[in-house]
Amino acid sequence: MKVIVLGAGIVGVTSAYQLAKAGHEVTVVDRQPGPALETSFANAGEVSFGYCSPWAAPGIPMKAMKWLFMKHAPLILRPKLDVAMLSWMARMLSNCTSERYAINKSRMLRLADYSRIALADLRAETGIAYDERMQGTLQLFRTQQQLEASAKDVKALAADGIPYEVLDRDGCIRFEPALRHVRDKIVGGLLTPKDETGDCFKFTNALAAKAEALGVRFAYGTTIKALDVEAGRVRGVITDRERMSAEAVVVALGSYSPLLLEPLDIRLPVYPVKGYSLTIPITDASRAPESTVMDETYKIAITRLGDRIRVGGMAEISGYTNDLGLARRSTLEYSVTDLFPGGDISKASFWSGLRPMTPDGTPVIGGTDVAGLYLNTGHGTLGWTMSTGSARLIADLVSGGPPEIDAKDLAISRYG
Repeated sequence: MKVIVLGAGIVGVTSAYQLAKAGHEVTVVDRQPGPALETSFANAGEVSFGYCSPWAAPGIPMKAMKWLFMKHAPLILRPKLDVAMLSWMARMLSNCTSERYAINKSRMLRLADYSRIALADLRAETGIAYDERMQGTLQLFRTQQQLEASAKDVKALAADGIPYEVLDRDGCIRFEPALRHVRDKIVGGLLTPKDETGDCFKFTNALAAKAEALGVRFAYGTTIKALDVEAGRVRGVITDRERMSAEAVVVALGSYSPLLLEPLDIRLPVYPVKGYSLTIPITDASRAPESTVMDETYKIAITRLGDRIRVGGMAEISGYTNDLGLARRSTLEYSVTDLFPGGDISKASFWSGLRPMTPDGTPVIGGTDVAGLYLNTGHGTLGWTMSTGSARLIADLVSGGPPEIDAKDLAISRYG
């Protein structure tokens, strides 16, 4: 079939590659001049197959109230009279129960583990290099209370057969030797050894080149105006340059997906949650992380990417704004220098991106009530982690074949 993929971020490019492999004639449309220039550009670098959890969790409403008054807060809320924001927040709060958390985390782990296999296959198939490491993620606890609270995550990991290890202080230092300089600041950690790291921007660009070699056409610098729908079936896409015809369209526009779908009366509960990152050159490798350390107190990931450290995190709910607040930079700098002192943060580059979050933390993958129109969006902080598995799923669904894992509860129909 002729298939148009909307969006050239990590989710759109992996989808296009898998669709081309399945034999379709694929065109990718994006307003940017190249791939991975928005949310996929400078994310935290984690590929967190084991360390993936919904933001909506038991206790989060109370924690959120405390976070709002912290100097280095993991959550920043800028409320406004925005129906979409208020609706999304209300739905998220309704998912902050033990029952919903268990269901949502299980969905996420299923897709993440499938993506682990898909990424390994893709790496072997293409030989792509992207500053990758396969050394795991260490969720680092500064307090005994945090260590004890990790029991719910341990339970979910065990239930889904995901490898993990609970570490004491010395165990954390064995895994990340540079932490010996700050041993008194930590009490323990949760290690998910199958997690990986890598530069999402490098990966997406390399895979886009592989996709072009398979015949995928990339229409960069092209603004998407509307979906062309007639008699309940998608017929193509209207852009600022031309009308493009297609038999199937995959929407992978991240936070902007709901805006495109709204005129069709498709209510996609995805809202932008802004994250920030620093990229710092390594000046002393003995004081740098070996893999990813997740600072549980500030919800900040500190990741080794070749000769750089990527520091990413925070959740700012402020709508479609992409300004760079100096207070957010201060929080990133505080976390990384507190755990890994000695780096030269004066040479760091500062970035922000809009993560497409669903209220339950699970992406939306599958068809819609409009024939031929498919969604692959809403991955939140885990687009890099879940992209390769999501791409395989959407290629199977568009092709009409059975997916390799259960995908029914990932579709938009779960929202009623």
